[in-house]
Amino acid sequence: MGKRFLLFILTNILVMTTIVIVWSLIATYTGISGSFENGGPGLGINYGSLMVFSLIVGFAGSFISLAMSRWIAKKMMKVKVLDPDGPLTSQERAVVEKVHRFSRAAGLMHMPEVGIYQSAEVNAFATGPSKKRSLVAVSSGLLNTMDEDAVEGVIAHEVAHVANGDMVTMTLLQGIVNTFVVFFSRIAAIIVSRFVRSELQMIVRFVAIILFQILFSILGSIVVSAYSRYREFHADRGGADLAGRDKMAHALRSLKMYVDRANINDRTDDSAIQTMKINGKGGMARLFSSHPDLDERIARLERR
Repeated sequence: MGKRFLLFILTNILVMTTIVIVWSLIATYTGISGSFENGGPGLGINYGSLMVFSLIVGFAGSFISLAMSRWIAKKMMKVKVLDPDGPLTSQERAVVEKVHRFSRAAGLMHMPEVGIYQSAEVNAFATGPSKKRSLVAVSSGLLNTMDEDAVEGVIAHEVAHVANGDMVTMTLLQGIVNTFVVFFSRIAAIIVSRFVRSELQMIVRFVAIILFQILFSILGSIVVSAYSRYREFHADRGGADLAGRDKMAHALRSLKMYVDRANINDRTDDSAIQTMKINGKGGMARLFSSHPDLDERIARLERR
């Protein structure tokens, strides 16, 4: 859930920053003009060239992040991929069968990879660069905490993400956001560099580009987070179509009961509930939340 979204955002920022650093080094050591300044009136910036550069870097960073998403998720979450034809426990076999059943019902031509990762958190996620190369993974905590109907609702929700092509749509939106991040960070860096001595301008501009790019990426994540919250409602509807509205609503209520119970316990180590707590953020923090409030999700599902 939230971790999948966070991994995508962080990977995107790192990839895009790496591209900009490599470009700056190439421009410095080959003599290529990488400043996009033409000495004209106003700021003297070649906006056309800068926009083309921003589009290339922005979408390159986004699509590289998408291509790496499944591999990174497996490594970061230590996902054990389940071989449908190999020896599996009864619990593992049940998870594979549920994912495959819902995938066929959703009209997917290629079955997603199915995995389980060891964590006390009640969580699941779907990721991958395409419907053909997707991954649906659930935590051991979810399987050990939820009943059969709730597990089916959660898995149906994640399969709906794959069927909806949410990762590709997210990538296109992130590419647009990245384009504006690169564009405006360069302009801001050029303005800042003009307040220092000429011999320091190059290093100041280089550092300013990196800092502004990270800052604007964080601000841009507000837009991406807003879309992420929308797609959760959409996946809830898809999960209800696949598993039944009652099971999907039951899954959401089970998640809420788990969050409420964890909050009452108020443990010092809250790593097991960290992902689910994203749903309960309010105020300014809600702008960066990848998931809507659980009560709102339940209410919308019940109004269908």
